[in-house]
Amino acid sequence: MELIRYVTIGQYVPGDSAVHRLDPRTKLMATTLFMVVIFLIPGFAGQGGFTAFLVALIVMARIPLGYVLRGLRPVFFLLVLSVALNLFFGSGTEGGRVLWRLGPFVATWEGLMRGLFVSYRLVLLVVATSLLTFTTSPVSLADGMERLLRPFQRIGVPAHELAMMMTIALRFIPTLLEETEKILKAQMARGADFTSGGLMRRLRALLPILVPLFISAFRRAEELAQAMEARCYRGGESRTRMKELRYAARDAVALAVTLVLSLAFAVPPDRWLRLLPR
Repeated sequence: MELIRYVTIGQYVPGDSAVHRLDPRTKLMATTLFMVVIFLIPGFAGQGGFTAFLVALIVMARIPLGYVLRGLRPVFFLLVLSVALNLFFGSGTEGGRVLWRLGPFVATWEGLMRGLFVSYRLVLLVVATSLLTFTTSPVSLADGMERLLRPFQRIGVPAHELAMMMTIALRFIPTLLEETEKILKAQMARGADFTSGGLMRRLRALLPILVPLFISAFRRAEELAQAMEARCYRGGESRTRMKELRYAARDAVALAVTLVLSLAFAVPPDRWLRLLPR
C-alpha cells in the first residue's frame, strides 16, 4: 500500500528539457488556458487532438508516460461514477438508443458516449495540471505566481502570500500522503484490517487514522512556521532572488503556439470550414 506512488500532482521531476526551461509564468498561463479549453472542447475529435498535444509535451519534457498515467489511479472511482451517472441519468438520454435495462434504469448509447466524454475531460484535466508541477520546481512556481499576481497588489491583493500559500499546499500533498502511509502501516502492524469487508466496514476502519493524521498535519505546519520565522521570513518585503525570471523569445513562441492550438481544438470543425473561401 504505497499511496504516494499513485498521486503525482505536486511532485516535481527534475530535468533539463525544453519544457523545464520555459518561464514558470508561461507554464502557469498555458495551464490556465488548458483548463478553460478542456471544458470548451465540443467533441471527441477535439479531445483526440488535445490528447496528441499533451502527449507531445510529455515526450518533450522527457517524463515517462507510465508515471503520468499512474496519477490517474486516485480518480479512477470518479471516472467510473461519471460514466455510470451519465449512462443512466445524463441529459439527452431520453428517447435514445437503448443498450440494456436494469429494472427502472435504462442505459442508452447517447448516455454512454456522454459519460465517456465527461470522464475523459477529467483525465485531460488531471494530466494537464500534473504536467505543470512535473516540470516546475516549487520555488519557480511560487516566483511565477507572485509575478503574475503582482499587478493586483494595487487593489490590495497579497500576491506573495497567495503564491506562498498555493506552493505550500501543493507541496503538502505528497507529505500528507507519506504520513498517511506511515500511519496505515503502523495500524496494520497492530492488527488493523483495511482490505476485507464491505465498503462501509472499510470506511469505518479508516476513522482511527483521521485523528493522528490531523495531529501530524498540524505538527508539520507548526514546524514549517517555526522554520520560516527562524529564517526571518517577513513575506515579500524587500526580498531578493538568486535567479530573476526573464521572459525569453521561446516563451512567447510557446504561448502563441499553445493559444493557436487550443483555439483549434475548442472550435468545432464545421465552424472552421465556414471560414474557408468558396
